[in-house]
Amino acid sequence: MKNAKETKKYVETCKETFWQNVFRIETDYLVSYLQEAHDILSVGCGPAIIEGKLSEKGFNVTGLDISAEALKCAPDNVRTVAGRVEEMSFPELSFDAVIYVASIQFVENYREALRRSFKVLRPEGKIIAMLLNPQSDFFKNKRIEPESYVNFIKHTSLNEIESFMAKLFSIQTEYILGIDGEKIFESKNPRKAALYVINGRKNQTMEQREKL
Repeated sequence: MKNAKETKKYVETCKETFWQNVFRIETDYLVSYLQEAHDILSVGCGPAIIEGKLSEKGFNVTGLDISAEALKCAPDNVRTVAGRVEEMSFPELSFDAVIYVASIQFVENYREALRRSFKVLRPEGKIIAMLLNPQSDFFKNKRIEPESYVNFIKHTSLNEIESFMAKLFSIQTEYILGIDGEKIFESKNPRKAALYVINGRKNQTMEQREKL
């Protein structure tokens, strides 16, 4: 959980041109997959930079994060809630989509987080999980930096997360967002792509869900 000093440093970093370009690409990707969705829950939103951009595009966005300090920096057009996703208490069938922008790998119990996400989604609701790709040069280089956020990651197995998501959702996957130093480009190459994205749609019956 970030304190005020760490949060301020993180927000300043987010203003850098490199990260602004990354956020723009991520936002455009999300918009393309969130068509027909209106009410969006973003888990692990931090200062809600991308969420603010989604709100500007007409989405009704709720940002959930464990850090109340980070949420203080969120734009006014995003509803924010402080708390752990494993304990979120939104009513069932509250959202058209749930998104995790490079956040689910930092959640202690991602399985419970996904179960809760399933419950709050409406029928045929969408889920998008952007995962940091451990195979990528970007990830490996960040690992070397002692203070990098990547070193706080709790789950590096993309296969494990994907397999569990497949129990709850009908999924498709792809690599996106090539990064080489300060260069950003399109890439499906597992070594170059910084993100592995799992797109899903809720499709389980109540009976099937309760067996999980």
